[in-house]
Amino acid sequence: MASREISNFQSLLALACFLAVTFSVAALGSAATLPEIPGWYAGLAKPTFNPPNWIFGPVWSLLYALMAVAAWRVWRECGLVHRAMLLFAIQLLLNLAWSWLFFGAHRPDLAVIEVALLDAAVLATLILFWRIDRIAGTLLIPYLAWISFATVLNASIVRLNG
Repeated sequence: MASREISNFQSLLALACFLAVTFSVAALGSAATLPEIPGWYAGLAKPTFNPPNWIFGPVWSLLYALMAVAAWRVWRECGLVHRAMLLFAIQLLLNLAWSWLFFGAHRPDLAVIEVALLDAAVLATLILFWRIDRIAGTLLIPYLAWISFATVLNASIVRLNG
């Protein structure tokens, strides 16, 4: 697919906007998450494969950056008004909702249902991105892998604390 006619300035501005939006979602999710880690989350029974807390920040920072670049690459090809961009927005909202369900509401049981929807939305986004720009699709593979792991982790926490 041929790139749309956009200037270098427009392209860089759009990349900055995609980064700002994705990292705003990260900040909103962190607002629900971080206060709960030392108390409520620390008190939960967790499976042996639960990663150490320090790893989540760097992993999520990388994943949000990859998401933003992937969306920017697709935007360059088809603009904002496209079903791939709609799916990207939906998965971002689901990503945010998970933090508020799991940490904010202390409802890992509801969060495990919600994260299954997130898995499906990310997979659908990855497929659409891949069809438009293979690099963009590839950039979402680590995100899909991580949230798939998070789904198993969430389900294990539900089982251990049920």
